Amino acid sequence: MSIDDSDFDLLLAALRDGNTQAWPSMVRMIYDDLRRLARAQLGHGGRDRTMNTTALVHECYFRMSDAARKSVESKNHFFNLASRIMRQVLCDYAREQLALKRGGNQQRATFDGLDIAVEEEAQQLVELDQLLRALEAEDARLARVFEHRYFGGLSEEECADALNVSVRTVQRDWNSARKWLAERYPQH
Repeated sequence: MSIDDSDFDLLLAALRDGNTQAWPSMVRMIYDDLRRLARAQLGHGGRDRTMNTTALVHECYFRMSDAARKSVESKNHFFNLASRIMRQVLCDYAREQLALKRGGNQQRATFDGLDIAVEEEAQQLVELDQLLRALEAEDARLARVFEHRYFGGLSEEECADALNVSVRTVQRDWNSARKWLAERYPQH
């Protein structure tokens, strides 16, 4: 992440002190990094056909607002939270798309190749989310490393910094998480 820790910490302290301008200032400061996270989230499996970067960042912002004011402890914690919320936004969106495809409020007259591809991507994302929830119950740090690397697009160093662990630990956890997921869902 390209943000200076001390600048972020100053805004975070102002936010906790009730400064109403601290949150918008913080968002302006981190907006480019949030867009990078969103692009990484959307980059897997062509999901950019179902939601764009700006929509994902803005939805993340709206879902984060209250939580950030109450619980963010540091820049690392903020980006951990952002990665998780973006994953949730995408999974919620995928579930909505699948519900519509399976007889929701909308009726679709055609099923072209794009519709099928989007539905398959949505289904894969929902299945991956379910697996990550199971992994999280078994080993939360493995799930966080996978989430940051796969969904957040963080480098090994950024992931280590965000989770306050060594790069070597991130490497081991990344390999373990991918192995765990591959054993349970070989299509990914």
